[in-house]
Amino acid sequence: MRILCLILLWVASGLSPPAAAQTTRAGAPPESPQGFALEPNYANPAAPGTSIPFYLEAVLFERTDTVVVSMRIYNVLRELVAVPYTVGPNARQRPPLLAMRFTSPGRKVAYWDGKDERTGRRVASGVYYAELVVNDQRQIGKLVVLTPERRRPSIFPWFGRRQENRPP
Repeated sequence: MRILCLILLWVASGLSPPAAAQTTRAGAPPESPQGFALEPNYANPAAPGTSIPFYLEAVLFERTDTVVVSMRIYNVLRELVAVPYTVGPNARQRPPLLAMRFTSPGRKVAYWDGKDERTGRRVASGVYYAELVVNDQRQIGKLVVLTPERRRPSIFPWFGRRQENRPP
């Protein structure tokens, strides 16, 4: 079963992301023609949650004081899975990153706990996409999620059991 899951993840991760997908280096602030960049998430593969950094360049704030930012997580079927929330100085406030207004450039971080918004359960292992929308322009990045395997009892009770009292 474990090998089958790994093969499925390998095949799924080989799928190409949508045409709008772009990846950037996590080192220096990116320079993009759009004025923002979605950076690779960490920890990747994500289990149980992941931080998704993005960078807003100063160019975005030259004509306006605020920039409207939204982020959504989709599965490979393009179904909405979740909306990450912003990470801020106050840990109790977790506003979802939907039509949020930012007034300063720099690196920002969103956090996704790895749960489906509809059911509240952890999502299955697989490939997901984070869509960042800034002032009606979008970038998409790929996320790989590996959920821990749940141990099921064996149908063979003697299989895998340590036998300490065996005679030599």
